[in-house]
Amino acid sequence: MNIGFIGLGLIGGSFALAARKHLNNIRLYGEDQKRAHLVQALELELIDETLNSQNYAAMDVILLAIPVDASVTRVISLLDQMNDNALLIDVGSTKSMICSTLELHPKRNQFLATHPIAGTEFSGPSAAFENLYTGKAQILCETHKTRPDLLEWAVQWFNKMEMQLQEMDPKEHDKHIAYVSHISHISSFMLGKTVMEKEKDERTIFNMAGSGFESTVRLAKSSPAMWTPIFKQNQDNILEVLEEYIANLQEFKSLMEQNDYEAINKKMEQTNAIKTILAGINETNNN
Repeated sequence: MNIGFIGLGLIGGSFALAARKHLNNIRLYGEDQKRAHLVQALELELIDETLNSQNYAAMDVILLAIPVDASVTRVISLLDQMNDNALLIDVGSTKSMICSTLELHPKRNQFLATHPIAGTEFSGPSAAFENLYTGKAQILCETHKTRPDLLEWAVQWFNKMEMQLQEMDPKEHDKHIAYVSHISHISSFMLGKTVMEKEKDERTIFNMAGSGFESTVRLAKSSPAMWTPIFKQNQDNILEVLEEYIANLQEFKSLMEQNDYEAINKKMEQTNAIKTILAGINETNNN
């Protein structure tokens, strides 16, 4: 079986390593916009050979792990060039636009829209590792539009990786992911920006930054080239979330100005309920 990976960073590279670990009789091909990433992926044995338009038709599966704007631009031509029994898997963080782009494509049943809820703040082939997706959620969208035999193969692979599969409508996915992922990245980027602007002494930041600050701004190290298109594609949902988030910040600021720390304490106690929610999620994922 020939499996191609377009995009050889953390996400695509980790899928390649997971394929090598869990699948038999495979040969892995890859391409990346950055020549250095391609060379590194070959050196690290993430892939066996280079993938290009001349051998797309020889692939049994192609996994698309590039920025979401590039994915939308490329999916139509990719499906056109793939053979009639191959599967194209997209793993981007937004789903509505790519699903609507392919809605009327004659090979729509050879496409599977997914979103693995996994990642780190690091990027590039050297950041990839084979267990990135172990125990992590894998969102599947519009599976009823994917050919049953191709869907079955993908599901079996994801199960071997011990991913937690969940079906979701593309629009609902984009709405919910704005709350649990996209707003977190915006918060991290903007907190990092604020601290860097207010605290000019970099050594002071380094010496005084505790684990709380480090964990909060961890996502600010994520790739802007990947996240800017995500924010653009999910703009409406993100703006709605930002309005609520900013309103909560403004309320917190107002309570401080009023010296109403009893109300602040109450707000924080109410928010502490998230510990129970997260504990329940972790327990479910570990079972």
